[in-house]
Amino acid sequence: MTEQEARRQRRARFESLAHVVAEPLHRYLLRRTAPDMVEDVLSETMLVLWRRIDHVPGLGTAAPPDRDDVLPWCYGVARGCLANARRADGRRLRLVERLMHTQPARAAAADTDHSDLHVALAALGELDREVVRLWAWEELAPRQIAEVTGLTPNAVSMRLHRAKKKLAERLQPGRKNAERPGHKMSEGRSSR
Repeated sequence: MTEQEARRQRRARFESLAHVVAEPLHRYLLRRTAPDMVEDVLSETMLVLWRRIDHVPGLGTAAPPDRDDVLPWCYGVARGCLANARRADGRRLRLVERLMHTQPARAAAADTDHSDLHVALAALGELDREVVRLWAWEELAPRQIAEVTGLTPNAVSMRLHRAKKKLAERLQPGRKNAERPGHKMSEGRSSR
C-alpha cells in the first residue's frame, strides 16, 4: 500500500468515526459544560480522535463503525478534553483576578511619561534596541539574548554595555561634565 493510499484510508476511517460519534459527543458536552465552550471542546476532541485514530478500540476497516464499540472510548477522550479546558479556564480566571488586584499600581505607573526613554531607544540601532528590550523588558541574560538574536553571548554583552552607555548619555545630558562625587576643590584643607 502506498503512502497516499494509507492517508486516504486513514481519512476515510476518521470520517466514518466522526459521522457516528460527533452528534453524541456534542450532546455529551452540552450536558456537562457551558454552551460557549462546547464547540471548542468538541473540536479539540475531534483533533485528538484524528491523531489517535489507530488507537480507537472497535474501529476496524468496516465502513460504519459500531457506535457501541467506539463511543465509550470517545467519551473518555471528550472527558479529558473537557477537563483540560476547565483547567485552562480556571488559570485564565485566576490571572484576571491577579491582574485586577494589581491594576491600581499599574495605573499609577502608566501615568509616568516615558517619552524621553522611547526617543533614546529610537536613537539606537535596531539590533541594539532589541538587545536592550530583551534585557530590560523580558529580563533575559546575555546568553539567552544570544539564543534569540543569533549573536554570541560576548557580542551581546558588549552591545548591551555600549547601548546602556548611549542611553545614559541621552537620558542624562551633560552628566559627563557634571560635578563628580567627592570633595569640591574649595572644600577640605586650606592652602594657607
